[in-house]
Amino acid sequence: MLGVKEDASLTALKVRNLCFGFAARPLFTDWNADFPAGLSLILGGEGVGKTSLLRLLAGECAPQSGTVTYQGPGAGVQDLLGCELVFWRDPRTPWRDVTPQGWMDGQRAQYPAWCDSAWRRHVSGFGLEPHLHKSMHQLSTGSQRKVLLAAALASGAPLTLLDEPEAALDRPSIAYLRAALVEAVSDPRRPARAVIVAHYDTLGSLPWRHIVELKE
Repeated sequence: MLGVKEDASLTALKVRNLCFGFAARPLFTDWNADFPAGLSLILGGEGVGKTSLLRLLAGECAPQSGTVTYQGPGAGVQDLLGCELVFWRDPRTPWRDVTPQGWMDGQRAQYPAWCDSAWRRHVSGFGLEPHLHKSMHQLSTGSQRKVLLAAALASGAPLTLLDEPEAALDRPSIAYLRAALVEAVSDPRRPARAVIVAHYDTLGSLPWRHIVELKE
């Protein structure tokens, strides 16, 4: 079941008649949603399909039927999201043998709106300076997630998707993340962004412009 709270504004991502699921359990049936620029929340507990929905929105997997269309800042209407438009990485995906600095260099090359000063600011905010030249395999789960979040925020990608961003973070990093999320969508010097977060709660009641609640 789905509950939706909306704030009408520029639609960045349009979902129409989405169907997706597994043999024993359909997750979405003829599901529709409009995600605006700004912060959006996919709210729900474990096993309700939050990560599957993010993968569908990112174009990482295809719906069984229906469409996901990007029509926000950065490009004309597109049915397939280009890699320069969307930032998405499942935080559970194993890391290859790379340092945070080395991985960041690849992200910088991928995203035209990448901001080096934002990367440095987020590295400092998450306390990552001592870890930039270590292998990702040497880092704790929390530090690996901080690297991912710092890159997501610095990418400038017009569509940015984050799955359970507070998982494994310490309290200071959670506070920093919440402030950085608000900053990412409210900086008047940079193009509008749609940042879609999947989480089990409202992250301290951030100023969400759109909330979708997934229920079993």
